[in-house]
Amino acid sequence: MKRTPIFVALALVLAACSSGGQEPAAQQQTQQSAPAAGSAAGATFAVITHASAGDSFWDVVKNGAEAAGKAYGDTVTYQGDGDPGKQSQLIDQAVSQKVDGIVVSMANPDALKEAIGKAVAAKIPVVTINSGADRSKEFGALTHVGQSEDVAGRGAGEQLKAAGVTKLLCVIHEAGNVGLDQRCKGAEETLGGTVERLQVDIANLADVTSKVAAKLQSDSAVTGVLALNPGVAVAARDAIRDAGSQAKLATFDLSADVVTAIKDGQILFAVDQQQYLQGWLPITFLHLYKANLNTVGGGLPVNTGPGFVTKDTAEQVAKLTEAGTR
Repeated sequence: MKRTPIFVALALVLAACSSGGQEPAAQQQTQQSAPAAGSAAGATFAVITHASAGDSFWDVVKNGAEAAGKAYGDTVTYQGDGDPGKQSQLIDQAVSQKVDGIVVSMANPDALKEAIGKAVAAKIPVVTINSGADRSKEFGALTHVGQSEDVAGRGAGEQLKAAGVTKLLCVIHEAGNVGLDQRCKGAEETLGGTVERLQVDIANLADVTSKVAAKLQSDSAVTGVLALNPGVAVAARDAIRDAGSQAKLATFDLSADVVTAIKDGQILFAVDQQQYLQGWLPITFLHLYKANLNTVGGGLPVNTGPGFVTKDTAEQVAKLTEAGTR
């Protein structure tokens, strides 16, 4: 069987945990007598996010979750809906189907509290991902997998400040998404200048371009634009061009178009939260919990970012985005 880099890394970690004083034969005997932590194979896990498949970001999350399920012999289903009410219904359906575990993103935590509570009450383990880290433990989840949006926002603000940005337009594409506001607040803390928010509708990227261009034309003091989504980033790039602006552009999250724009110097950097891990790791954690009652994080989130993709690393990352893993 072909081993992926992730499997190689796991093998090295397991090897490092072995007792250095054992002879090879003793090590082999220990391995043979130890119970296998793979008895969860055949489990069913439901991944329920606040975005459906077809989104460039969430497709990579889906790829990671499905790859982990295949590796462990588990069944993974992926569903998503941007309407919190409908997302709650999907969680309720998973509970009624008596799945072995649920992975859920919490862009609007309060709207999902009751549904997640039903899952926990039914003794179905829950791992939260991406958004809602500060409410995950309160809701009874095993752990949260994602990045600290505050930390990521501060990192973006620092880099934009170093690039000379003094007034930043932070483009919010989902009303009510607490993580997006945290990103803008983080950037505001470290930029040392002014941060203004612009609400747009991600369902209409042409309108995003028009709104950002109009803002740049009406306010020449704006020297930077921070997109919080790859599609919005491409729309903002076009807006900067249409407005004849010299504003510098950065974004959160990756897509093939974003990586190309970074290589071409049209986008300064992308904040990378490695969303493949937000699919892979929760399925891994749920599999190990079912098989061996393992828990991860010690009550703290498991961070997958932030990292930063710049012109120096874009070429390497481009190959990975083509493969659907970044």
